[in-house]
Amino acid sequence: MASKTTNPFTFLQQVRAETAKVTWPSRRETMISTAMVLAFAALAMLFFFAADQVMAFGVELILGIGR
Repeated sequence: MASKTTNPFTFLQQVRAETAKVTWPSRRETMISTAMVLAFAALAMLFFFAADQVMAFGVELILGIGR
């Protein structure tokens, strides 16, 4: 298989051309997305905390160990 190499100048031109095609999010879209990620992370934290507490209670009840 033949190795195809590109010189650094051509590579940078190609990177710049591809970057120009990207549709970047607005500041508002970025802030909304960030808030949604933080909210879902908080919900996941609460869910896993509650699940951990329930399982710890179950283990303590059944086996009499823990805490």
